[in-house]
Amino acid sequence: MRRLFLALALVATGAVSVAAADDFPYGNTHTFTVYRNGQPIGTHTLAFQNSGEQRAVSTSIDFAVKALGMTVYRYSHRGNEIWNGSTLQSIDTKTDDNGKQFAMKARQSGNQLAVERKAAEPAAGSAMNDQGLSRNGTVVETLPATMLPSTHWNLNQVKQSTLLNTQYGTPSKVKITDLGRETIKTASHTIEATHYRYSGDITMDQWFDDRGRWVKAAFKAFDGSEIEYILQE
Repeated sequence: MRRLFLALALVATGAVSVAAADDFPYGNTHTFTVYRNGQPIGTHTLAFQNSGEQRAVSTSIDFAVKALGMTVYRYSHRGNEIWNGSTLQSIDTKTDDNGKQFAMKARQSGNQLAVERKAAEPAAGSAMNDQGLSRNGTVVETLPATMLPSTHWNLNQVKQSTLLNTQYGTPSKVKITDLGRETIKTASHTIEATHYRYSGDITMDQWFDDRGRWVKAAFKAFDGSEIEYILQE
C-alpha cells in the first residue's frame, strides 16, 4: 500500500498566466474529496493568499484507507509555495507516506533552482523509496530555474516536459496530451473542462476549466484501485 498514492507527488498542469492577481482564477480555498473505488478516503485542499505580484499557496492532503474497520494506509502531505508573478520563489514540503517521512525544499538561486531533499528512516518493515535516496541522507542539487513543481493547480504545467516532484524533490519527465473538451461533475453541478493525459514518470488524467482552474483528477493506483478527485463546489 505504500506506493498507493505515488502519482499524487507527480502531478502536472497551459494557457493561463498567473502573473496578475486580477487574472488569478482561484478563490481563497479549493478543496477536493478524494475517492478510492467510489469510497471517500480523504481530502486535498489548496489555500491561496495574494498580495499584488506575490502569492502564497499551501497544500494539505490527508488520506486514510480502511479495511475491515481498520486503517491500513495513511498519507499526509503539507506544502508551501511562494510565487512572484509566474516565477516560483520557493517551496517546502513534508510528507508522511504511511510512516515514511520525506522532506524537500527548493529556492531560486541566481538562474537556477537549488533543491534539497531528504528521505528519513522508513517505518519498521517498509522498503526504501524508489528514488534511490539513502537512509537519513540529504541530497542537494540544482535544477533549471524555470522548472515548475508538481502541485496540480498551475495550468502552466501542461507546457512542461519535466516537473519537480514535490514529495521526493526529484525531476519527473512527463508527456502531456490534450484530449479535448469534456463535461465533468463537481459535488453540486457540471463544468466544461479540458482533459489532459499525463504519461512518462507521471501517469494520470487532469481537467482544467475555462478559467484555468484544476477541477478534477483521476488515476489508477499501484494496487489497481481507481482514484478520483471530486471538486467540492
